Amino acid sequence: MKNIFLKVSYDGTNYCGWQKQNNAVSIQQTLEKAISNITREDIELIASGRTDSGVHALGQVCNFKTGSNIPSQKFAYAINSKLPKDIRVIESKEVDFAFNARFTAKKKTYMYRIYNSEISSPFYYKYSMQVAQKLDMDLMSKNVKMLIGTYDWTSFYTYETNNPKNPVRTIYSADILKNSDMITFEIEGNGFLYNMVRIIVGTLIDIGLNKNERDIKRIIEKKDRSYAGATAKPQGLFLKEVCYQ
Repeated sequence: MKNIFLKVSYDGTNYCGWQKQNNAVSIQQTLEKAISNITREDIELIASGRTDSGVHALGQVCNFKTGSNIPSQKFAYAINSKLPKDIRVIESKEVDFAFNARFTAKKKTYMYRIYNSEISSPFYYKYSMQVAQKLDMDLMSKNVKMLIGTYDWTSFYTYETNNPKNPVRTIYSADILKNSDMITFEIEGNGFLYNMVRIIVGTLIDIGLNKNERDIKRIIEKKDRSYAGATAKPQGLFLKEVCYQ
């Protein structure tokens, strides 16, 4: 048996998210089916984390155990031959048997794109959230800097029963840049709670529209979801990178 590491890129538009569900098609289900087709084994993928319906990934990481004699680096090509074009394995390799894509991860980077224009784009509507009103970039940039540090993020996640009991996470870096009509927000941390990045973005949008008079620091201190903004739409979110060192 060997342990295979996969780095996967996907367009989440047509999927219910990463995790398998009984009544919809997921990324996990599609990948497992493709791998099983090649190895003739029942495959269970372990991922670095879930992505929700409509959310994309540039570098999702997962792993699986197999007794197949296919060379590790060739798995990417073999699996891609069985996948739809909106999912691609961009790297495959053998890793230590103890490697676990979820529990071995040290940090993750997410990217969120906001299309700040009165008229939506036929090219970006699947991969960004449109905001028609002009956003105050200076104010948003000032607030983004307040995200860096170790905090209790209770104000910035959607409660669900399987959420971890400890809402403390460390954010290592956060930045927001505008290029023409596209605003790109990036954030790197040691972990993220359910909907945390999308709620941060929704709050930044409210601040940029002067709809929320509180700054990020004060909202964090409140430890109350009602003080933050709405959850931003899923199609603007990308899991960019997962690091293991």
